Amino acid sequence: MNDYIEITGLKVFAYHGVLDDEKKNGQEFFLSARLFYDMRPAGTSDRLEQALNYADVCAYMTNVFTEKRFDLIEAAAEHLCEALLMHYPALKKIKLTLEKPHAPIGLPFQNVSVNMVRCWHTAYLAVGSNMGDSREIIEDAVRQLQGDSKIQNLKMSDLITTKPYGPVEQDDFLNGCMRIETLYDPEELLAFLHGIEAAAGRKREIHWGPRTLDLDIIFYDDLVYESEDLIIPHVDMHNRTFVLEPLLQLCPGYRHPVLGQTVSQLYHNL
Repeated sequence: MNDYIEITGLKVFAYHGVLDDEKKNGQEFFLSARLFYDMRPAGTSDRLEQALNYADVCAYMTNVFTEKRFDLIEAAAEHLCEALLMHYPALKKIKLTLEKPHAPIGLPFQNVSVNMVRCWHTAYLAVGSNMGDSREIIEDAVRQLQGDSKIQNLKMSDLITTKPYGPVEQDDFLNGCMRIETLYDPEELLAFLHGIEAAAGRKREIHWGPRTLDLDIIFYDDLVYESEDLIIPHVDMHNRTFVLEPLLQLCPGYRHPVLGQTVSQLYHNL
């Protein structure tokens, strides 16, 4: 997405800051933003309702920036970025500069600013259950995802019944995949999914054992990522038909960023 509107030097008076004087008397801030969205519909139709109304955006930025008080301008910028992305459905990405020219530094300086880039990310999740009312448990998990403000445009595959993966004797699974757009970073998304699993009674006692609910991050944009708790792309997804078959409905042409093969190719390899 290369199209954007640019707003430069929007002056706003607010009360962000750590010091008591800043909290009491306030000061001027300047906001600049690049707002990325697909301009082609507005460009070809010449209709305002298909454009991102920059006058409305400026008013909204001013209201959001002044409605709450933050000690740190980093927190104020984060709040503003998230509010804009959630308020304007067409907006996919924002580059924000927040300037604080009257910061209490005590030395000669021209300006202080924070610069932030935030956007909606596309993630693919696998879901499975083989304990309790698996269909209802999965549907409840989907409702929780749909009800979160930092997740949008959820698309669910069909649910399929599959044999257990691994050496543990257990009941068949109900499996599926979903595509989401999210403002969560990978670790935040993982924590959110673990919370949904815990609410469903998930206990991590037996590796590859039965579970009320299993939610895994398969892909996250084209990210290749590894931490102590998370590996993206999912380390074993290319060996799992119960992941690839429902994933095939959602993104057959998505190319695995490490293996270099599409979901369709990975599925047919099995």
